Amino acid sequence: MDKKGRERMALDKDMIIPEHVALILDGNGRWARKRGLPRTMGHKEGCVTVEKTVEIAARMGIRYLTVYGFSTENWKRSAEEVGALMQLFRYYMVRLLKIASANNVRVRMIGDRSRFDRDIIEGIKRLESETMDNTGLTFVIAVNYGGRDEIRRAAARLASDCALGKADPDQVDEALFASYLDTAGMPDPDLLIRTSGELRLSNYLLWQLAYTEIVVTDCLWPDFNQEELEKAIVQYNKRERRFGAVK
Repeated sequence: MDKKGRERMALDKDMIIPEHVALILDGNGRWARKRGLPRTMGHKEGCVTVEKTVEIAARMGIRYLTVYGFSTENWKRSAEEVGALMQLFRYYMVRLLKIASANNVRVRMIGDRSRFDRDIIEGIKRLESETMDNTGLTFVIAVNYGGRDEIRRAAARLASDCALGKADPDQVDEALFASYLDTAGMPDPDLLIRTSGELRLSNYLLWQLAYTEIVVTDCLWPDFNQEELEKAIVQYNKRERRFGAVK
């Protein structure tokens, strides 16, 4: 963190830091196109921004940072782009292990990983196992993830347990259902930040975002920085969270 950053945070020392921040990383392709570069260069630069954001969030005291890395719908992109993303993911997993170790970060992946190649699945397992004892920020990456798919998979597992007598359908409440989701054991996001100005959830954390505060910035993801994160947190602090009640 630079001197300016330290001074800015000191001025806002009384603001509430959200426990869980979720991010929709949008605008990599547009960032590249504006510079006459291939889309893959936008994704690569976006990974650099993810690394920086993890380190900044850890220093700020955010406990959970969840990013939308690759959706279930992203498989519809060209074979060339998907292949490039998979190669970037392989490279990034190695980088992420070093970053996590240096910053006491625990890494967790959510989504249906069964569609990935075996080496990527093994890489995910290694990341999770080698960082599971870290006690700082929990960095969650949603890969081959879709909110509807997550709810479908959770419902299928719960139905199976009910059929086997492991769960009572008459006792199913929100807490029990949430325990079948990929995010079991994690608090719901307090703040969702979406970059590039798009005003939609894009099938992201549909159950968990029920009462999350949403901030949208026109900043393209590769340009996202500490100042943008702080501006979002300032907006978050101006909100009155009622969770459906009246105050």
